[in-house]
Amino acid sequence: MLISIVAPCYNEEDVLERFHEEVQKIADELLPLGHDMEFVYVDDGSRDRTLAVLGRLADRDSRVRYVSFSRNFGKEAALLAGLRHASGDSVVVMDADLQHPPELIKQMVELRGQGYDQVIAKRSRTGDRLTRTVTARLYYRLINRMVDVELVDGVGDFRLLSRRVVDAVLNLTEYNRFSKGLFAWVGFPSTTFEYENATREAGSSSWSFRSLLNYGLDGLLSFNNRPLRAALWLGMGLLLCAGLYTAWIVGAALVNGVQTPGYVTIITAVTALAGVQMVMLGVIGEYTGRIYYEVKGRPHFLVQATNVERTKDLIP
Repeated sequence: MLISIVAPCYNEEDVLERFHEEVQKIADELLPLGHDMEFVYVDDGSRDRTLAVLGRLADRDSRVRYVSFSRNFGKEAALLAGLRHASGDSVVVMDADLQHPPELIKQMVELRGQGYDQVIAKRSRTGDRLTRTVTARLYYRLINRMVDVELVDGVGDFRLLSRRVVDAVLNLTEYNRFSKGLFAWVGFPSTTFEYENATREAGSSSWSFRSLLNYGLDGLLSFNNRPLRAALWLGMGLLLCAGLYTAWIVGAALVNGVQTPGYVTIITAVTALAGVQMVMLGVIGEYTGRIYYEVKGRPHFLVQATNVERTKDLIP
């Protein structure tokens, strides 16, 4: 069985050589068991010498295949490119910063042999800041009440996928991709095991609070239309409140006579309603923007360099 290792890379020149050495060791251990391995690296427009390192790795190891983007298109595009260029019977998706321990690949392969199409690694939150742990738990508790798939805290992209899962994911061609949700949406028999959280071997994470927030919003909006439904119910609720308030004003005028309305009440009502309108417009705008990008039909990424003969999104 051929196993493809798909590793997106962004400014990973300091750790790539070490990462490749580790996955090579795993490949050597699996070879006597009848498992061959290939390594698919995707350079997501790195600003350092990541591409040069990938070139050296490819010169030394014929199993290395790399694709380098013309600019930074994001991790979702890099994952898609890696899956498109992986030819293995099973595909292991993992980060190249060694936060995903390569030794777990052997456990994944063993579980794959038991018939599972997805073998998912769930990391513990050991070492995370308390605020991040609490925020993550609240986010997953909230989002699982809203989205059409189940997202598990601690489960990311680190997993083994069978060929039929990979093909199913590649058939989902939407532009705005949320791979964690797509993996859950396609289904197939799955199993999960937990591992201890590991730290980066070198460099720093490119995930800022803003990018994590945007990623969380992508997960919320990609798999449901409940925010639009909430806007409808909120509008109906406000309309009901306005009707009740009008009835109260009319009743008070009939009983007590016409009184000068309060300035604070008017300003509060106008400001609150204007804020609600802006929020609802923002929700509608998010969905409209996604439709806009889908209709344009642009490729998910463009390639500037590769040692792969055929590239689907390379424009001549």
